[in-house]
Amino acid sequence: MTTKELIAGIAQETGMRKADVARMLNATVEVTTHHLLEGHSVQIQNFGMLEVKTKNERAYVHPRTGVRSVVPEKRQISFKQNPALKEALNRK
Repeated sequence: MTTKELIAGIAQETGMRKADVARMLNATVEVTTHHLLEGHSVQIQNFGMLEVKTKNERAYVHPRTGVRSVVPEKRQISFKQNPALKEALNRK
């Protein structure tokens, strides 16, 4: 699903104008991004939770050349789905 399709779907479902839905969606993304960058989690009821997790630095050996290197520590977004959503996905 593209952003345009998401906006059209929300507009159709709510009866709002597409321009208003687009502004609301952009604001949602900005606020969510801001909270994640600060290290906070974002929970969306009946959908799931987004949170930032840190992956530790680790050693890596290239399988073809055997060269050893280090993969640096990094932060990434983790999504934990709502149990009801998980159940609905696994029913189909």
